[in-house]
Amino acid sequence: MSTTLFRDANIFDGTSPGLRPGHVLVEDGVIREISDRPFSGADVTVPVAGRTLMPGLIDLHVHIWAADLDVTALAQQPTEYYSLFAARFLQTSLDHGFTTLRDAGGTDAGYARALERGWLAAPRFFHSGRYISQTGGHGDFRAGSQQDLTGCECCPPRHERFTAIADGADAVRRAVREEFRRGARAIKIMASGGVASPSDPIDALQFTDDEIRAAVDEANARGSYVFAHCHPDAAIRRASELGVRCIEHATFLTRETAELLARNGTFAVPTLAVVKALEDDGAALGLPEVSVRKLAGTYDAMLHALTLLKAAGVRTGFGTDLLGAHHERQGSEFELRAEVLDPYDILVSATSVAAEILQEEGRLGVIAPGAHADLLVVDGDPLGDIGILGRRGATMPVIMKAGEFHKNEL
Repeated sequence: MSTTLFRDANIFDGTSPGLRPGHVLVEDGVIREISDRPFSGADVTVPVAGRTLMPGLIDLHVHIWAADLDVTALAQQPTEYYSLFAARFLQTSLDHGFTTLRDAGGTDAGYARALERGWLAAPRFFHSGRYISQTGGHGDFRAGSQQDLTGCECCPPRHERFTAIADGADAVRRAVREEFRRGARAIKIMASGGVASPSDPIDALQFTDDEIRAAVDEANARGSYVFAHCHPDAAIRRASELGVRCIEHATFLTRETAELLARNGTFAVPTLAVVKALEDDGAALGLPEVSVRKLAGTYDAMLHALTLLKAAGVRTGFGTDLLGAHHERQGSEFELRAEVLDPYDILVSATSVAAEILQEEGRLGVIAPGAHADLLVVDGDPLGDIGILGRRGATMPVIMKAGEFHKNEL
């Protein structure tokens, strides 16, 4: 049994809107006690000395195998290429203070199992299996000119490493069951067109109602949930009405649909970082021209959607969706959201609300007895200046995951 004491901290507990002074005792990877009085006899003492102690950050939308911006070309790369990029992505995330990531689809199941076994220093990783996409949907990475080569059981088309293409309710049901069989913790479906895919308009609705219901029913039976890629308002509304638990992007949201999400208890995860990064230099880094054209108006629309989600009372999580070299910009999401949200709303989106979306409330995203000891010590007060969380490394002298130090400079 090992113990670590965080002494003389100003604590952001992941839920309360202010900091409170105190001391936190960690035992065998779990937060055991929080007290106004210091403890004695800990194996390791961290002199926080008035800095902020807060829960580790949670990014709900990552693609750790997305090593390039051109997804059609990416699908042709060998497995070794993705896996080495993923290792770099995971290291960078920990360095940014992200102790938990939710896979938004596409990571190999075997790679996820290796992470579970601790073969690589990495954040907690909530694997979501392959995306479920319709033929020609966002997730079908074949170029429109590409001949349809169905392959065979032993040699499937290369894009199927990322995507399960399913048409019809029965096919969707089977695809969802297969991803759960392979270890998925939740299921990602593509319910609208997207930017990165080559052959679908961004405002296109994808899947029928019956197909989406089939996915939702299977996930519910498993005690899990479905989250859905949705840009247009009609896709967002339909997904919520059909029981999808969490909407990704929610780009072209209207006030009426935001209010519907709130009534239905549907979560949302906007992803400003990826849109801003692609606008800044996506074309220079290989984003195809067809995708560059689809970006028009998305950033301003998503920023406005954040204000609508806040006004309606929708529980909103934190996601970045960064691809390729842009993964270094993971912390930029904090400052981008600060254009329209206050620091407290942004902080809970990346801590306690994110944990709730993961069905891990009380275990992740909070400093509370019984929670996992995923903790950060931050120079400064992120409730006063949220931007400090985007300044890689320099503002975080301590990063702990599961009671083990990834970094300790105190």
